[in-house]
Amino acid sequence: MTSSSMQDAGLPAEPARPVTVVVVASTHVRIDRLRHLLATVGIEVVAAVRTVAEGVDAVSEHEPDTVLLDLPMPTGGLELVERVMARQPTPIVLTGAAAEGAATAMAAGAVDLITPGTEGLGPVVYARALARHLGVASRVRVITHPRGRLRERGLDTGAAADGSPSRHRASTDGRSHRPTVVVIGASTGGPPALASILAALPADLDVPVVVVQHMAEGFVEGLASWLDGIVARPVSVALNGDRLRPGHVVLAPSDGNLVVEPGLRLSIEDPRPGQFHVPEIDRTLQSVAEVCRDRAVGVLLTGMGRDGAAGMLALRRVGAFTIGQDEGTSAVWGMPAAAAALGGLDVELPLPEIAAALTDAVRRLHIHEAV
Repeated sequence: MTSSSMQDAGLPAEPARPVTVVVVASTHVRIDRLRHLLATVGIEVVAAVRTVAEGVDAVSEHEPDTVLLDLPMPTGGLELVERVMARQPTPIVLTGAAAEGAATAMAAGAVDLITPGTEGLGPVVYARALARHLGVASRVRVITHPRGRLRERGLDTGAAADGSPSRHRASTDGRSHRPTVVVIGASTGGPPALASILAALPADLDVPVVVVQHMAEGFVEGLASWLDGIVARPVSVALNGDRLRPGHVVLAPSDGNLVVEPGLRLSIEDPRPGQFHVPEIDRTLQSVAEVCRDRAVGVLLTGMGRDGAAGMLALRRVGAFTIGQDEGTSAVWGMPAAAAALGGLDVELPLPEIAAALTDAVRRLHIHEAV
């Protein structure tokens, strides 16, 4: 008998299954505290361990809904994130020592963090925060992280094939044309998806790439540094007054909206009163639509909510080519689904096919320009 039929018959409904979690913390004292707090809010701890190896094994054995990670960064904590996301992708929430240095872990695939300082507000507030974040994380679809594949290809250390430091060559063929701009928006699950796409772009694809990733203030710099070390082109955080450069990737800062101005100058606008996402993907996409029109390629990746949907529609209306990540490979198929519903997507593709489609679109624009 289903829950609804039980209720119709006047019987109590079957209780919802509790969220299950593997806890990885560095001391027995910390493990005991987290166990107690999680028990008070109905979270089921299926394993609690102290080392990276034990954590990876526990995730494989118990297949939990989530992992609660409290190991220092970058030692320990980052390794666990990378190994779990490469072997058995599972939503990972950072707290305690892990949350204090979360930028690289979020870039490597962790989906959420308990804001540092929350625990200091008292055990009741902290337990509720744990329940809320773990509950949301348990509903996030995560995908295999590309780091293992990147390492096999020798792209995770920033080294070139000959062992020399990887520096990204600018075009020297003397071409002077109005450049195409690639603009990418992402939210939940975005960092590993960005790494996968940017690492797969050909070295000779000399177009500027603008990225807007929803991320807590203070963590975008870590994401830029991490990406710069594993993809074959320079990655940096945009500064007010910068100019877009071919072959370079710029990330929107976490404290304002990134706007592309005429002449491919960048400006950082203060958020509007009540703005929900900072930075806002829609604002950047709409500015690219105004300045570049059909000379743009827009990509909207995994993420909760609707940010980016209106911007993708604006791009498509001026003749730009627009790509959305498909449901099967999205950690959360919210933003691409909203863009599709508005009619803002030309194509919807699985993550492994997006880099090739993006590259083809850029090269078609260059061919048409040369004719």
